[in-house]
Amino acid sequence: MIDTTRIAALEKLRTLVGRDDAEFHDGQFEAISALVDDRERTLVVQRTGWGKSAVYFVATLLLRQAGAGPTLLVSPLLALMRDQIAAAARAGVRAASISSANAHEWADVVDALGRDEIDVLLVSPERLNNPSFRDEQLPQLVDRTGLLVVDEAHCISDWGHDFRPDYRRLRDLVSRMPAGVPVLATTATANKRVADDVEEQLSAGGQAVTTIRGPLARRSLRLGVLQLADSAARLAWLLSHLADLPGSGIVYALTVSAAEDTARLLRDAGHNVLAYTGRTDPGDRERAEEALKANDVKALVATSALGMGFDKPDLGFVVHLGAPSSPVSYYQQVGRAGRATEHADVLLLPGEEDRAIWRYFATASMPDEQAAHGVLAALAESDRPLSTPALESRVDLKRSTLELLLKVLDVDGAVQRVQGGWVTTGVPWQHDSERYERIAAERVAEQNAMIRYESGDECRMAFLQRQLDDDTAEDCGRCDVCAGRWYPVDADEGSRDAATQSLARVGVPIEPRAQWPTGSDRVGLAVKGRISPERRLEPGRALARLTDLGWGGRLREIFAPNAADAPVGSDVLDACVRVLADWDWEQRPAAIVSVPSHTRPQLVGSLAAGLSSIGRLPYLGALDGEATAPATGTMNSVFRLSSVWGRFRIGADLAHGLAAHAGAPILLVDDRADSRWTLTVAGQALLNAGAGSVLPFTLALQA
Repeated sequence: MIDTTRIAALEKLRTLVGRDDAEFHDGQFEAISALVDDRERTLVVQRTGWGKSAVYFVATLLLRQAGAGPTLLVSPLLALMRDQIAAAARAGVRAASISSANAHEWADVVDALGRDEIDVLLVSPERLNNPSFRDEQLPQLVDRTGLLVVDEAHCISDWGHDFRPDYRRLRDLVSRMPAGVPVLATTATANKRVADDVEEQLSAGGQAVTTIRGPLARRSLRLGVLQLADSAARLAWLLSHLADLPGSGIVYALTVSAAEDTARLLRDAGHNVLAYTGRTDPGDRERAEEALKANDVKALVATSALGMGFDKPDLGFVVHLGAPSSPVSYYQQVGRAGRATEHADVLLLPGEEDRAIWRYFATASMPDEQAAHGVLAALAESDRPLSTPALESRVDLKRSTLELLLKVLDVDGAVQRVQGGWVTTGVPWQHDSERYERIAAERVAEQNAMIRYESGDECRMAFLQRQLDDDTAEDCGRCDVCAGRWYPVDADEGSRDAATQSLARVGVPIEPRAQWPTGSDRVGLAVKGRISPERRLEPGRALARLTDLGWGGRLREIFAPNAADAPVGSDVLDACVRVLADWDWEQRPAAIVSVPSHTRPQLVGSLAAGLSSIGRLPYLGALDGEATAPATGTMNSVFRLSSVWGRFRIGADLAHGLAAHAGAPILLVDDRADSRWTLTVAGQALLNAGAGSVLPFTLALQA
């Protein structure tokens, strides 16, 4: 039987890769045989480029020939789905997807499934909880499924670097598979702890799991770490040497603003690059991916939004401006390079701000116990399902935080998504503090491991392999620890000047609020719908974003939790004056008013007074009322607005000053803008007092 299967499988493999001399990599046929001959549940942990997709496509074709139903492939990213569908077509596999990107095609896909014209159906883990798909289509599909595949299976695990709550639903899906239906989970980035977790979830129903694990060394990669003084030095290095890197590749940044700013700087210097972030329009993302695959650009400057499954076998390099928070995550990202080339260069340029960014993202996905009970109470009090916007007006959580929390509660069985929104199931829920404390401690350990990687005390590749519990790790002989520096360390003077000038750039827009938040009436605010144009603030300016590579660092010092209130520094004030000088307002402001500050009165007052003195604009003083304090927790728009509603008043002196400038624009000064509701409400008070328009100005934009 195995010989017969091997012959048939090899024929399918050669069709898939388009080579008559193709042979199986170590472990590939063993995985196919486990699925086709033994109908087992199998976990495959193999390096990027090993050919995990070949396993499930070949297995699908063989199972279909034997009369099995279609394969259900759970895949985490739209980009990955697109690549998998294209690869399936090359092998003669009829593949289709159901995702947020092709809602107009869902009916056709369902019809094709009914006619048995689809061999592989790709769905996202989130789709498994769509009420209509879960209740109407999934049961029929499960009854017919010939093979279940979970791609990027490390996402199942709480310990995984790309943990997604919806992946935890797969334990239930696996347990629903009819007897004899094989299950395959694949990943390139699972250490033993993650692999054990995935195996436990695959064994739902008491079935055994076969794990096929191979060496994770990537012999084509030449790894290095270059420690430079600051952001300007890192950008200057990139400006000087991007063109010298082999082929086309990826430049990773830790934040959206860093990726966008770096891409702009490189383009201004003549480099053909595109930005790729979670803020990039989906259509533009797809076009950027295709441009990189076709070598039409030198690089994509990307956040981790360009990650799992991106398939360009000849990717020549990966450079990181700032380090990911774990060696496992780093291995996954650099694994994009050198999959079908003999050589690819991988260089890490760590940043002094990396640790602060790590701390933020390490806690962002942790469910808050008090918030969770607030959500459960709000659902229990309602006599109907509540949509996410409706819940926002009942619980003090940002949309993104609320959506993630609902997913966690859903996976834990405490809530359920139904037509019309969310309901509570009545199942008691307890915050698993011990589990989250373990996860938090492990993430700190991973951060410390990343710092050790940067120190360069041992072979770079062997270090990454050991972090993934690969017992075949040995010195690679190619990295900068084994063979010495292979990269230049200096930048040319022109690049240093360009980087310094770019980081010195000031001024980012503050877009005015145009609509009152849905549900404001539930907290006693008689506002709804659009803010009329005559009541809307003008577009404003901030010196910089807190996440910016340039002035962001200086602002992070000012707004650090332990930083004392102090008058604005002369360097910051001079930069603010440059923002005002570059501001293309229709009419120059006639006077300055400030927002009262709870935590930084000296900073805000001195900023307003300094701008007044230099700009020769009268400073009319601060609005009266309770000083504003920075919002705590994850306050959403409804609760942010409620917290500042009615807070600001026009005192007698200020009213007298505004009367002298009736109908004229007023510059409204605050320390930072986050939700923009403080500026909006303060601006409304000024408009009510006769200001012709209000132009907001802050030091920082927290976005």
